[in-house]
Amino acid sequence: MVGKREFVEYLLDLLAEFGPVESRTMFGGYGIYKQGRMFAIVVDDNLYFKTDEKAKADFEARGLKPFTYQRKNRENSLSYHQALENGRAMREWAEKADAALLRAPGKKRKRRTRPRPLIFPFSGAGKD
Repeated sequence: MVGKREFVEYLLDLLAEFGPVESRTMFGGYGIYKQGRMFAIVVDDNLYFKTDEKAKADFEARGLKPFTYQRKNRENSLSYHQALENGRAMREWAEKADAALLRAPGKKRKRRTRPRPLIFPFSGAGKD
């Protein structure tokens, strides 16, 4: 049986044609990144690519299911879909995932909840 890390290295080799990619461990799985953006995840020896409404139809047309997990007796899904581990098609699917990621709105910065200290201008105290 192939270990988790070996499987991820195999996937990185398949994705080499897509461009320089790297993996990072996360929550018992791996995130796959290109230029610092996570476009795929590996969970339980399954590869999932990032999807959005536009790309999801292509994945579902091939019978590829979304990534789901159980939490508090409820099934949840993320915007990632199973991917085919086919070297010839891997680049095409990775490009769809990258495009979906680029179409996603950027994260908004949280507003600071703590009030900023008030700064008063020099009042001239101490002048005679």
